[in-house]
Amino acid sequence: MTSHIHFSVLGTLRMTVNGTVHVPRGPKVSKLLALLLLRAGHVVETGTLVDELWAERPPRGAVSTVRTHIYHLRRQLEERLGAPAGPLLATRPPGYLMQLGPDHQLDATLFARLTAEGRALLARGLPAEAAAACRTGLRLWEGRALTGVHAGQHLEVHLQRLDELRIQAVGTRVEAEMRLGMHAELMPELRSLVAAYPYHERFHACLIEALRLSGRRREALDAYDDLRRVLTDELGLGPSAHPHALLRSILTDAPPPEPSRMPALAGAAAATATAAFANASAAVAAATAAQTPMPMPPPTGSTVPVM
Repeated sequence: MTSHIHFSVLGTLRMTVNGTVHVPRGPKVSKLLALLLLRAGHVVETGTLVDELWAERPPRGAVSTVRTHIYHLRRQLEERLGAPAGPLLATRPPGYLMQLGPDHQLDATLFARLTAEGRALLARGLPAEAAAACRTGLRLWEGRALTGVHAGQHLEVHLQRLDELRIQAVGTRVEAEMRLGMHAELMPELRSLVAAYPYHERFHACLIEALRLSGRRREALDAYDDLRRVLTDELGLGPSAHPHALLRSILTDAPPPEPSRMPALAGAAAATATAAFANASAAVAAATAAQTPMPMPPPTGSTVPVM
């Protein structure tokens, strides 16, 4: 029987084989599995794996030790699959390649696809469908990505990329629900988002608009002033055109500006965040394009250590 495997990184690292959850044991094996999964479809050089495991202080014989950890990872995969792991985890000079086929699924890949679908649907003027796609993607998260895995320099880049995608998905969902007239229901969440992400003009703009639509003009003006103060005091910038247009609509009772897809971060903060995860973008995009959507099996059954 063909085994269906679902790999999870949006929370605790684990794999679900035919409904049974298996948690990898061993910090080095877990880090190797995580990095290979997040670079699925790309050869990960042995030197990159050495850097991830030991940073700037690799032990003598580090390359041989990596081979040993890869051997243990293959053994774990084979024990749970009941089949050779070669087609899944292959040696490809100068490193190793994780090949996810039609019977394999990675939750991060599915999440990235659903987030992209949500953005595309919103751009086409389909807010209900956009919100549904983003909600489905966000439900895949079960806490911080790779909970319990001590990320090295390469995994940390992927974690930053995933966190940014998560914020984008929340922003797209909020914008879609705003277009559906859910501004009153969104108010508590928007206040929390503004507090958690003070440089995200998109969240500030949604809060300002939600307050305006609720007839709370004084609070909407205060929300704009909070945004202006944060950007001016901490970044030396002013609000962008869209919040300015919202301010004018509040002061003059003019029609509000058309909804626009605002950048998640303002000015210099955007450049900093973009640089932080740019190296991971190509790998995530390539993995997304290579996968075929399929239902995610629920993590039912008993949790069994892999080793």
